[in-house]
Amino acid sequence: ISAHIDSGKTTLTERILFYTGRISSIHEVRGKDGVGAKMDSMELEREKGITIQSAATYAHWGRHSINIIDTPGHVDFTIEVERALRVLDGAVLVLCSVGGVQSQSITVDRQMRRYGVPRLAFVNKLDRAGAAPAAVVQQLRD
Repeated sequence: ISAHIDSGKTTLTERILFYTGRISSIHEVRGKDGVGAKMDSMELEREKGITIQSAATYAHWGRHSINIIDTPGHVDFTIEVERALRVLDGAVLVLCSVGGVQSQSITVDRQMRRYGVPRLAFVNKLDRAGAAPAAVVQQLRD
């Protein structure tokens, strides 16, 4: 799962883990409840609310096993995305329905192309004020 910063990658991963039964409760990225998201294991990640180091896990959905690598979105940690892309069979490019396609989204898409990683786009945060999923889809096409 890759994208620009604050697009909701770790939150999406947390929901996937919960709805597949891999974890029993959902926690927020910033760890306001004192726990934090499962994938953000470093204290600094929980404090800042960003992923710094890629984290791998798995989930089962029916008869399918899904391996998940939650990657950082901040440009300073691009090398982490590069490392993850080298071992992937496919990827999810997460886009924020409010912020749309960002420069880091384009960078991640280029990285996926470079490594020949098939991907699908997932438009996230549709419940937010200012959400414009059709505009994000158009940005993707452009």
